[in-house]
Amino acid sequence: MKKIGILGSTGSIGTQTLEIVRAYSEDLQVTVLAAGTNVTLMEAQMREFKPEAVVMWSEEAASDLRIRTADLEIPVLSGMEGLLEISVWENMDVLVTALVGMIGIRPTIAAIQAGKDIALANKETLVTAGHIIMPLAKKHGVSILPVDSEHSAIFQSMQGEKRSQVQKILLTASGGPFRGRKLEELRTMQVEDALKHPNWSMGRKITIDSATLVNKGLEVIEAKWLFDVSLDQIQVVVHPQSIIHSMVEYVDGGIMAQLGAPDMKLPIQYALFYPDRRPLEGKRVDFYELGQMTFEKPDNETFKGLALAYEAARIGGSMPTVFNAANEKAVALFLDKKISFLQIADIIETCMSKHEVLGAPSVEEILAVEQQTYESVEALVRL
Repeated sequence: MKKIGILGSTGSIGTQTLEIVRAYSEDLQVTVLAAGTNVTLMEAQMREFKPEAVVMWSEEAASDLRIRTADLEIPVLSGMEGLLEISVWENMDVLVTALVGMIGIRPTIAAIQAGKDIALANKETLVTAGHIIMPLAKKHGVSILPVDSEHSAIFQSMQGEKRSQVQKILLTASGGPFRGRKLEELRTMQVEDALKHPNWSMGRKITIDSATLVNKGLEVIEAKWLFDVSLDQIQVVVHPQSIIHSMVEYVDGGIMAQLGAPDMKLPIQYALFYPDRRPLEGKRVDFYELGQMTFEKPDNETFKGLALAYEAARIGGSMPTVFNAANEKAVALFLDKKISFLQIADIIETCMSKHEVLGAPSVEEILAVEQQTYESVEALVRL
């Protein structure tokens, strides 16, 4: 019986993880859960899965949940202190980190130090602190198992192969809801337009990131750390059908790819049961029905987010934190309809241009840069 914890259990990745736990209840057991403010869903999860402890980010939500679940005798913790406590929970083998934002860095570090394997679905952890996380995982003999669809595909395509013989990673992108659009068309795009992803069902923030191609930029930085390759070895390929989830080219020109229907449960389940595969209900790829697969270069002039990510990664140090934090704040403002779609990339670019880079920032410095960047974005919007 594998014991798992889930940070972000009420979100898209968290709820799909629990679907897998439900299907394989004889092999998987949830021992700890954490969420933001969705008290109603967390209560339902507590009653169904009977975890040993749960965390709500806000104390207000935690207090409400304690009242609702007084009959369960399950401790309800709150805030970062609560996250850190359950991240090192003794009765846990794997921690699924599915929180959105840099809130996931400290719990992930704590879990690694406690010897827990990490099923990683929190991009910001490696984007901003990869220089801390990867050496720490190696030191403690901990596995970092990618849950993101593209990184899982790369990971699967490397099984049985020598990492030293990797020539190039081909990171696929759907192109998002605005693929093929030009700048003039994007000026009038609204939140509702950006949330209409053609292939994937995801959270609001990541769906906007897909529309700007910032999400693919974050994945480039993440891939650099996960697979120990240079940025020049990572090539983004737009593949609108989202059937090939990513590919790896080797030194002899051979290319390994992982294909499948767009379904996040596959990479989640692969991470939970690695190195085994288990049956998974869902749609299968019908190549007769599919007919063809197409590939394009990303439009970096129209969608500046991807080019800015490469720039941030090449500069390194604290610059990826600025890239990430500026985007996070700008996307929140866009979702609140306070800025336009094109302003997201403009805000990221402005924040990056004004930042004085720290070479190898500590966690405290990363979080300080995050806060400074948030304040810079707010100042820009007020101008």
